[in-house]
Amino acid sequence: MIKLIDSTLDKITMYRLVLYYLLGLLGAAMGLSALGYLSYNPLTIAFSASYLSLICWITNEVFGRVYKAPTNFESSIITALILALIITPLGPAQNLIFLTAAAGLAISSKYILAIRGKHIFNPAAIAVVLTSFGAVESPSWWVGSIKLLPFVVLGGVLLTRKIKRTGMVLSFVVSAALSSAVLTTISGGDVTGGLKKIILHSSLFFLAFVMLTEPQTSPTTAKKQHWYGALTGFLFPPQVHLGTIFSTPELALVVGNVFSYLISPKTKLLPKLVQKVKLSPTSFDFVFSPKRTFAYAPGQYMEWTLPHADTDARGSRRYFTLASSPTEDNVRLGIKFYEPGSSFKRAMLSMSSDTPITAGQLGGDFTMPEDASQKLVFIAGGIGITPYRSMLKYLVDTKQPRPITLFYSERQAGDVVYDDVFEAAQRQLGVKVVYTLTDQVGNLPKWAKGGYITAQMIKIEVPDYQERHFYISGPHSMVSAMESILHGLGVSHDHIKTDFFPGYT
Repeated sequence: MIKLIDSTLDKITMYRLVLYYLLGLLGAAMGLSALGYLSYNPLTIAFSASYLSLICWITNEVFGRVYKAPTNFESSIITALILALIITPLGPAQNLIFLTAAAGLAISSKYILAIRGKHIFNPAAIAVVLTSFGAVESPSWWVGSIKLLPFVVLGGVLLTRKIKRTGMVLSFVVSAALSSAVLTTISGGDVTGGLKKIILHSSLFFLAFVMLTEPQTSPTTAKKQHWYGALTGFLFPPQVHLGTIFSTPELALVVGNVFSYLISPKTKLLPKLVQKVKLSPTSFDFVFSPKRTFAYAPGQYMEWTLPHADTDARGSRRYFTLASSPTEDNVRLGIKFYEPGSSFKRAMLSMSSDTPITAGQLGGDFTMPEDASQKLVFIAGGIGITPYRSMLKYLVDTKQPRPITLFYSERQAGDVVYDDVFEAAQRQLGVKVVYTLTDQVGNLPKWAKGGYITAQMIKIEVPDYQERHFYISGPHSMVSAMESILHGLGVSHDHIKTDFFPGYT
């Protein structure tokens, strides 16, 4: 069952999964309202969501034209649906001014409250914070109803499993519960009742699953994510206050966003395509000029946004590991193409130097240890070779020898890419490279082995494997299989690092 879930999630991009999740919550709310379990009119919920979506879309298009920036339809709709779930549903005869202001402020904050093209605040959160200064209405966070809690938690667990941010969510929830318990104890209140209220009858889980994890405003490395979640959770309980200003869910998140911005990379690029290189029958290198220098560690990824017509269910955003080294002037992406392929990848194949594309959200912990004496094993499957190209190119250019063995698995000899970099690493640094070809058992070239990477192969090629740290990058099924093999060899979980970035497929 878990494999089926993971396989299904791998076929959906993170943003599209969030969109489906929010639509599902609104659908569940309309159904519960129709049955009398929620005190709202289903048509009012539908109207509120539709009106917010319209205003968000119009505002996004206007600001996109003014700022000459690529727009993302999916992103604006997600913001609208979040607002629809935290602002009490209003009918057409009620306060449309408030809905218009909230939607307009949410989208405009992405452009106005931004530094070097990176927006600081979660759009929905900052919108309701700003509207609270002058509006009669205020967000009710009605999605926090106990009737909707099972739907919120079920979808939220799937989302956090997809984006691998469970640790950040847990840090937030635990911190919020502890903060509430301590403050309730200090005030002499009922701790059990307080915890029950904050867990079962508040926006705690919706904020955690949907808004806290928003990629644009949360840290991109695990350690910083834990601190971010803990800080926001500490500020979440309503007992937290500064003078006469008491905490609200949106205010806690906005403060957390400021903290996240201060500790996160600020990179956002509008790179220009300078070259497309066919590496194999199914793989291409896309070489971009970033127009300005920026710092990154070998093995990190960035989010790439490519607006295009007829966008399919997987959307217009992808996360790609940077195959280039920080020592190179250009940014390089290694991408594998399959038939029939997504609309995003078809758009990439037809790109020219004039095609606008945006790169941001630099992040990832799949980087080499600072200790240069640490013995490492790199395991790659298919296009999962890209982070190792970045790492080994960096080591070659900076003349840093390290005790590394690379296992690189492909289907056929013609699928092997970046062998020039790996040969240089072998020649100049003493890196050991083991090529395996899974679909070419007979008539093997002298430099390759046949079949899959096995426990026996690891024992033979890396006799001191128990002293090593293992890095695994490739398709989800391959990564899971290699983890099982390594655990079977007695390699501890702490000595295994897997490549992950949201929306891997």
